[in-house]
Amino acid sequence: MEPSKEIILSPECAPVGSLAIGAGEETATPTRQQDLQFHSAQSDESRFKGIGGDYVAGGTTPVNIWGKPIDDLPKTGGWVAAFFIFGNEMAERMAYFGLSVNMVTFMFYIMHRPFTSSANAVNTFLGISQVSSVLGGFIADAYLGRYWTIAIFTTIYLLGLTGITLCATMSVFTPNQHECDQLSILLGTCEQAKPWQMLYLYVVLYVTGLGAAGIRPCVSSFGADQFDERSKDYKTHLDRFFNFFYLSVTIGAIVAFTMVVYIQMKHGWGSAFGSLAIAMGVSNVVFFVGTPLYRHRLPGGSPLTRVAQVLVAAFRKRNVSSSSNEFIGLYEVPGRNSAIKGSGKIEHTDNFRWLDKAALQPKEDAVDHNPWRLCTVTQVEEVKILLRLLPIPMCTIMLSVVLTEYLTLSVQQAYTLNTHMGNLKLPVTCMPVFPGLSIFLILALYYSTFAPLFRCITGHPHGASQLQRVGLGLVISILSVAWAGAFERYRRNYAIKHGYEYLFLSAMPNLSAYWLLIQYCLIGIAEVFSIVALMEFLYQEAPDAMRSIGSAYAAIAGGLGCFVAIIINNIVKSTTGNEAKGQVSWLSQNINLGRFDYFYWLLAALSFINFCVFLFLARRYKYRVRKVVEL
Repeated sequence: MEPSKEIILSPECAPVGSLAIGAGEETATPTRQQDLQFHSAQSDESRFKGIGGDYVAGGTTPVNIWGKPIDDLPKTGGWVAAFFIFGNEMAERMAYFGLSVNMVTFMFYIMHRPFTSSANAVNTFLGISQVSSVLGGFIADAYLGRYWTIAIFTTIYLLGLTGITLCATMSVFTPNQHECDQLSILLGTCEQAKPWQMLYLYVVLYVTGLGAAGIRPCVSSFGADQFDERSKDYKTHLDRFFNFFYLSVTIGAIVAFTMVVYIQMKHGWGSAFGSLAIAMGVSNVVFFVGTPLYRHRLPGGSPLTRVAQVLVAAFRKRNVSSSSNEFIGLYEVPGRNSAIKGSGKIEHTDNFRWLDKAALQPKEDAVDHNPWRLCTVTQVEEVKILLRLLPIPMCTIMLSVVLTEYLTLSVQQAYTLNTHMGNLKLPVTCMPVFPGLSIFLILALYYSTFAPLFRCITGHPHGASQLQRVGLGLVISILSVAWAGAFERYRRNYAIKHGYEYLFLSAMPNLSAYWLLIQYCLIGIAEVFSIVALMEFLYQEAPDAMRSIGSAYAAIAGGLGCFVAIIINNIVKSTTGNEAKGQVSWLSQNINLGRFDYFYWLLAALSFINFCVFLFLARRYKYRVRKVVEL
């Protein structure tokens, strides 16, 4: 894949269409002149820079918290403001991963739910939490703005964590724990949680998920909003911001997989969940302290309404011809600013041309414009961008499936292995910390090692384009899950050979759990390249007034990964196992009788097919072009 070019356009020679850079080839030619002309007065800026490929910038002016222009812009935003936002994300991710790694165990050991149903319940919670991120993105883009959305939902998040802490602290919310030893728990003979106790746990758990859904799509976009889009160093700052942002995510995960697990083991469940609530409370204070430094973007009104208007207007004109004498061209408002608050104009493109009919302006509508009959070119292009973006994050669903499976399957593997590191015995629940450590290491070395290396190979000024990095991450995830299958085959054969066939909860002293580090580190590297690049890609490519929804695309893909993992698990269990015939499924609770190796290789095959689809789509993707006034 070759790097994109930077193209300079002056207003007298700028084409009506857009300049597009594909992910898989270098293209720097303007689109052909359309038959239809824009029916608008064009602003006469002295000089514009049209940027293809990774190089994009907006055209909106930041405002203060009250929606007024900022008097002294240099004293706001930048890295100082971004670091206040990093703190909020670090605590949110600490709570999220703390719940994901501990809640299954809590339901199994304290609420006395079966392990499989506990894992499915938590996976469902994680999936709904991520998929519902589109709600937070919608509220932010339509009405409240990113700051107020974060402020409200981070408070909801804190209330949910407080409720979970009460559940783990007060005995009234849990079943009787007396005469319930390890064997009784495994056999399922302990007193079950009452329906109202499970209802309370699910309510506070989903309140927490609602808080996360509101925060997740807004934090990364709000942090990126702190940088000046007209600065010549904007792209460099943005590139580094998303790396530091994911570094804060990783630190939160590492703390969740180590300190929170340690607190739970030493001081109990109440203290563990309480520490998450305290961390979230402190981060809320830090976030609000940084308020005077933040730059804000005006909400652009309901994006769903604008999308619906385009679809309705295009449908109403579905039978008309664009060459008809009844129309005078594609409608756009005069000047540089668009009709959408908080958004710059978007250049017209050739794709999804059936949507252009929404902007066809009849001669009789030259004065009064009904938005359900006539939309601006920018409004139409917003819908085109959302459609064009959608396939890319969907191709990361399989990566999310692998990550979800690792949270449970690799922990089951670790139970059968020796987790001693010298004289130190590492708890099995701490094993997921290693992907986080590998992410931390890769991010720390990215600009000193990986970016220069990739720059020599690709010639790209930032080492690799965003879609190239996403693709590289998908390839590494395939290697990770393929290795996991190879090691699991060796581990299973070793267990059978040495008489551990039915001792699936007993550690084999001569086989180290640190062989799992290879698959952990590979999946961590895959996350660095794919997820960080995807967040940056969605922020830069999304319409100005829909950036929170654009960021929610990544979370939706992650949530769908949880659901797809559940579906795959159920299909595999039903097709490979038969209790009536005594046939054990691949995903048997007794890992030594099951065939986790076959399952991992199935995931590798599905991941490879997914990568081929991504490669096809990425090579045909055309990056956005924007016009930015040079400083």
